[in-house]
Amino acid sequence: MSELDRDALRREMILWRRDLHAHPEFGFEEKRTAAFVAAKLREFGLDDVSEGVGGTGVVGTLKRGSGNRAIALRADMDALRISERSDASYRSGNPGIMHACGHDGHTTMLLGAAKLLAREGGFDGIVRFVFQPAEEWGRGALAMLDDGLMQRFPFDEIFGLHNMPGLPIGHFETRAGPVMSAEDIFEIVLKGLGGHAARPHAGNETLVAACALVTNLQTIVSRRLSPADISVVSVTELITDGTRNALPGLARILGDARSFRPEVSAEIERQMRIITQGTAAAYNVAAEVNYSREFVPLRNDAELVDAAFAAARHVFEPGKIAVAREPMTASEDFARFLDHVPGCFVFLGNGEASAPLHNSSYDFNDEGLLFGTNFHVAVVRQRLGGEAGR
Repeated sequence: MSELDRDALRREMILWRRDLHAHPEFGFEEKRTAAFVAAKLREFGLDDVSEGVGGTGVVGTLKRGSGNRAIALRADMDALRISERSDASYRSGNPGIMHACGHDGHTTMLLGAAKLLAREGGFDGIVRFVFQPAEEWGRGALAMLDDGLMQRFPFDEIFGLHNMPGLPIGHFETRAGPVMSAEDIFEIVLKGLGGHAARPHAGNETLVAACALVTNLQTIVSRRLSPADISVVSVTELITDGTRNALPGLARILGDARSFRPEVSAEIERQMRIITQGTAAAYNVAAEVNYSREFVPLRNDAELVDAAFAAARHVFEPGKIAVAREPMTASEDFARFLDHVPGCFVFLGNGEASAPLHNSSYDFNDEGLLFGTNFHVAVVRQRLGGEAGR
């Protein structure tokens, strides 16, 4: 691709990305986004474009040569229920919803790769472009799989990527083995007898019990699990039915737990139930624990990690490619695809000045768009017998 063509594509992709950013949609509501994606894929001349996969997912198929091997490239499309704080001309036009995780950029980078590969080829086989809904709440990958993704659009391996605030633009990281954690979510309900704030002895209010329980839950990681196992238990909400002068009779404690091994997840749940019942008994209230597993751990295939590094060397400068030092306790439902085929998930820099992910001031850095597109293209050409650096 000439420098002139590269600049034209970059400018076009910025327009796509900012259009998607201005029109964010929550999980399984990505109708406009999916229509935008499908229209672009058809415009590029893909062999097949299928909509409505897993609700609002889109799968594009591109074939070149006579090869039957297929690889998938995945991007997520959904936004978050966060109100954007931005003066940008392309800021969210949907109140209370914004692209606070860069999925607008991920979608754009994969569209750019589809356009380049459709125009230039350079591979022998089949590419599946998987545009997934509802990643943020861990349901989109499962929905596509339940809708027959692997049977309708079979592939042998899958690659995905995510932008990383704090990592400079033009930098690349990944690692073999565990990359991102499982996420379990919990709700603990405490039930007692509320009453007047002036007469706490006349009932069994739940707020003091809830505060004690929040503190006690912190001992799961610090005292009940091995320090060798990475894990996090976080209480994120405490909700009661009390008011200024009324003690609550109901309290709800919500949060999540992160881990990398099923045995650790099971022990977190077991200890949570023990601690909850013990604390509730100490304060003479009733307790109920609801615990569910939303995300599974993401583990990269070692061979495909080597392939990703090989492809990255055609895109990123020497010294800007690194092995990620440790797994992250964030979660990604890309992991669901890895129950079916080997895969690799990588991270690209979003800039050292970037706001954190899931922050109301976050914005995807458009300077990273071509890096992601070129990485996708390099992976396809390397894995399907083409020239990665073409």
